[in-house]
Amino acid sequence: MKTKPYLQAADVRAILDAAQNHAQNQKWSVSIAVVDDGGHLLGFVRLDGAPPISAHIAPAKAHTAAMGRRESKGYEDVINQGRVSFLSAPAIQGMLEGGVPIVRDGEVIGAVGVSGVKSNEDAEIARAGIAALG
Repeated sequence: MKTKPYLQAADVRAILDAAQNHAQNQKWSVSIAVVDDGGHLLGFVRLDGAPPISAHIAPAKAHTAAMGRRESKGYEDVINQGRVSFLSAPAIQGMLEGGVPIVRDGEVIGAVGVSGVKSNEDAEIARAGIAALG
């Protein structure tokens, strides 16, 4: 049987805290979601001033990154390059940049999704959160 690392509650808090700090240092109002490797929500924060829709988009981006085992930007790129039929992929809703998988020992153990600012800034915040894990 294969074993793998997984996110613990302390990890989720560390990710959210680091991502929130990064966003606040930039004066960005965003929503931040952390999911496990199956895309299930483990933690979430919506910063003051973040658009209400970001509370739906951030978890969707995280879910997509976890389930797809790659950054959600990859899906956005495929669609923008003309493969619009990919929009019909089942159970994938957050096909926009800003979802970043968390990889440990070669395994995706979860993902972070951020929404509320430019997509590349969303991804920057997600990576800052993940960096808190070392």
